[in-house]
Amino acid sequence: MLDLILHHYPASPFAEKARLLLGFKGLSWRSVNISPVMPKPDLTALTGGYRRTPVLQVGADIYCDTALIARRLEQEKALPAFFPEGREMITASFAAWADSVVFQHAVSLVFQPESIAVRFGKLPPHAVKAFVADRAGLFSGGSATRLSAEQAKHQWPTIMARLEQQLQREEGDYLFGEPSIADFAMAHPLWFLKGTPVTSPLVDAYPAVSAWLGRVLGFGHGAFSEMTAEEALQVARDSQPAALPDEPFNEPNGFRAGQQVVIAATDYGVDPVEGQLLFAGSEELIVRREDERAGLVHVHFPRFGFRIEAC
Repeated sequence: MLDLILHHYPASPFAEKARLLLGFKGLSWRSVNISPVMPKPDLTALTGGYRRTPVLQVGADIYCDTALIARRLEQEKALPAFFPEGREMITASFAAWADSVVFQHAVSLVFQPESIAVRFGKLPPHAVKAFVADRAGLFSGGSATRLSAEQAKHQWPTIMARLEQQLQREEGDYLFGEPSIADFAMAHPLWFLKGTPVTSPLVDAYPAVSAWLGRVLGFGHGAFSEMTAEEALQVARDSQPAALPDEPFNEPNGFRAGQQVVIAATDYGVDPVEGQLLFAGSEELIVRREDERAGLVHVHFPRFGFRIEAC
């Protein structure tokens, strides 16, 4: 069986989401630490240009975006489930909202000047400047717009009051009774806010939320061991991509299997990945590409939130 390899860095909120997904499933995995900022030559050798964190590698198959990573981990181990039977749509839809709207608020709150001064207080000024410049580039060219700190502060009590009410009235210990993908998508923006005493009170003021967050974070990260980026590239070179999913090819805009295309996120981090379109399913897109360092790889993207264009 091929190792699950997570390319990530410790402070990334979405990487924390992926680590918790692995912990919830009780899976063992390999950890490759990547740079928080561009360039990321070892990562993009695998992805073809996609730069967002994290990325999951399984042999020569590369999975981009935590929404799709969750579905790949569900294939790896069915139970406990991220998408409980009968609640697949509501949990996935809530997760998509949390990953976009709630995360956008958390980013604005974390990057307000008072919070930045604490979070990056031990870094030299040039490192802070490089990080801020990198994030400005990350959020350019896509549909996502930066929410002002003032607007995020204004709307945050509504988000948290609704969440508090849901948790107080839900019969189970999680957002929809039993744990689901919704809990992990909601948890990582709050984990991000808990990172400094400036923003932690935005979570701590809500007792039901705080207790629930403790339960979700309590799933931990599973068992993992370190791996170098070069070792991960060697795994890709030495592996063959997995067989394509047993699902009809479905591309309503007329793209064909075997066609050269470009796939990119639509919101932020819109760096394009060029390759041969192999599969288009209800949830997943797969392109084939070759790299002199990674060899032949299949790069997987979610359909939702990504676009396809002809080369």
